[in-house]
Amino acid sequence: MTTASTDTILLIGHGSREPEGNDEIWAFVAQWRARQPQWRIEVCFIEFAAPSLHDGLLQAAQGARRVLVLPLILNAAGHVKMEIPEAIEHAREHHPDTEFLYGPHLTACDPILSILRRKLRHAMTELDMPDPTTTGVVLLGRGSSDRQANGDMAKMARWLQEETDHELVDLAFTGITWPRLERVVQRQALLGMTQIVVLPYYLYTGTLMQRISRQVANLRVQYPHIRFAQTPHFGFEKEIFELLEQRVTDLRAGVPEAKLPCDGCKFREIAHDLGHGHSHEHTHAQVNPAAVHVHAPAHDHAEPVLEAQAA
Repeated sequence: MTTASTDTILLIGHGSREPEGNDEIWAFVAQWRARQPQWRIEVCFIEFAAPSLHDGLLQAAQGARRVLVLPLILNAAGHVKMEIPEAIEHAREHHPDTEFLYGPHLTACDPILSILRRKLRHAMTELDMPDPTTTGVVLLGRGSSDRQANGDMAKMARWLQEETDHELVDLAFTGITWPRLERVVQRQALLGMTQIVVLPYYLYTGTLMQRISRQVANLRVQYPHIRFAQTPHFGFEKEIFELLEQRVTDLRAGVPEAKLPCDGCKFREIAHDLGHGHSHEHTHAQVNPAAVHVHAPAHDHAEPVLEAQAA
């Protein structure tokens, strides 16, 4: 029987052009290892940093009977639905004796909502008049061409409004889709908000977090009569660690909901037919054709979509 001692937990970060963002993920892994010293926890990145997704999977399989793959990503779009499953299939071909289990991304959930509420409360204490009825909130996400990913953010914005006294909680995106931050602030100003809290929906820093800070600075100049507060990104909160630890527990226990349905589904085949697949060049050992696994589709997707532009 496979035991915890033969598991490798592989955490997959997005990766950033800014080294500081990648350093934060390494720091997160160091903290998680300190929380769970009996676990073998490794990390890799989808892009912009080493080790790469493919190399990380192959390294994690060395000496492991089972690899638990956990995306450190808030919303599921192209990377979660296509690129990571493709890389897992590639790793299975090279390590046919190793079991690869793919857990869900962090997703829209109550623990993430708790973090957002806490960030919002702290921001309100920094304002001159912490009145939620005159303070608009903008939940600012990355944006994706995947409508489900954007819908998850819309759900979080609605939950935030349900759980607070703020009458105006809007959603904005930094790219790919709309509305953008400037347009939402314009709307809230017209509706009479005297204060606005910009709440970035980001785990770690990077070029987009830097852009958000510049945008808020410009908005302060453009709307001198409105007081702005910007909360920092999140990612080191206890809820994030606990969410990942629950993913590990569920995968090990074989909880049906613990495995991401898109691991092995038809979604990527459709995307490849439309030219949306990812190309990776590698030099590895010879593949044994008999070791290739065929996976039955868990569900169908109506249309393929792409991940947002990288941070």
